[in-house]
Amino acid sequence: MPCRHLSVALAAGLLAACVHGQAGSSGPVAEAGPATDVEAMQLRQVLDADAEAILARHNVPSLAVAYLSSGEVQWTANYGEMAPGVPARADTLYNVASVTKAVVAESLMRLAVAGEIDLDAAMAADFVDPDLADDPRVRALTPALALTHRTGFAENWRSDMPDGQLAISTAPGTQTHYSGENFDYLVHFAEARLAQPFGEIATRTVFDPAGMRDSWFTPSPQWEDRVALVRRPDGTLDLPGRSAAPSGANNLHTTIGDMALFLRSAMHGQGLDAAMLARRQTIVDDQVEQACPPGIIPEDLCPQHTGHGLGWMVYDSGDNLFLLHNGKNRGERAIILFEPDRRYGVAVLTTGANGRGVISEVLQLLVPDERLNALVAAEARFDRH
Repeated sequence: MPCRHLSVALAAGLLAACVHGQAGSSGPVAEAGPATDVEAMQLRQVLDADAEAILARHNVPSLAVAYLSSGEVQWTANYGEMAPGVPARADTLYNVASVTKAVVAESLMRLAVAGEIDLDAAMAADFVDPDLADDPRVRALTPALALTHRTGFAENWRSDMPDGQLAISTAPGTQTHYSGENFDYLVHFAEARLAQPFGEIATRTVFDPAGMRDSWFTPSPQWEDRVALVRRPDGTLDLPGRSAAPSGANNLHTTIGDMALFLRSAMHGQGLDAAMLARRQTIVDDQVEQACPPGIIPEDLCPQHTGHGLGWMVYDSGDNLFLLHNGKNRGERAIILFEPDRRYGVAVLTTGANGRGVISEVLQLLVPDERLNALVAAEARFDRH
């Protein structure tokens, strides 16, 4: 069915100060082109007026947004409640679900530029998952294939594979299949290669260079009373998921301020050279047909090109070339994106199973790209509970 294909494509990633917004009437959609600093603050005022109403329409408890333009963080904001009766704050922690993958990707690319790993060398020299020990194709797996979801892992998690074991279903490097197992594999490989826990690797390659001080792959005592509750599909409130060991695919906890600093760092290509920057935004398998099935999105609103680059989805609308990543879990919905040439970007973190609707409305206010917004709105329609 077309809606199923759309959902799969979007699930694959296609898709500093805190002020609590007040409910109000809807504001205008941003005009074409990245905002100037003055316009950035005007956009903030529009969002402040609309945010509480947007949350109420979608039954989502809280929302955090960061806006960047001119290559810099212009503002961050938190809206709604992190727990019943407790307003979301600047230090509120959000589980960003699969947005975790973008952070891991930046770390791996920076390690490669520093000469600590080779993206095109076999990972088997340092790590082989026990489930794949008897499969000779494991010797073909490279970090680059994992970053672009071309290892041949055909399901998101090994629990969905036959007998609950990780398996290579198609020849590595021949087909794109989005799988969280790719990024967990990368974490195990990096830890084995560098003899260092991945939390420490990410801290030295991403968190410290970006100035991020409030981000964790695993639980910390500093989380106490700071993690935003999420609304599950059944309407109940609960803590989001967490990982006992670092996951490369899921469960990074961070603040909107740290996520803004991460976007700024990625936008500026921190730790990357020109060759890696070009490779990061080179699509390895154009997936326009999957992202824009007939009858779901009008043909004139389809992108020119879209597909995986290194760790990011690349969305070329014809007007903008975005690097982006989605996050989706039981009660978490998130998106981060930036336009590397025009130097603007947005992060939207939500705490509800209907969060895609919130994300769509926020992007329509902040991101002047009709094609991208048509895609996100379509995904929100099919993701609604």
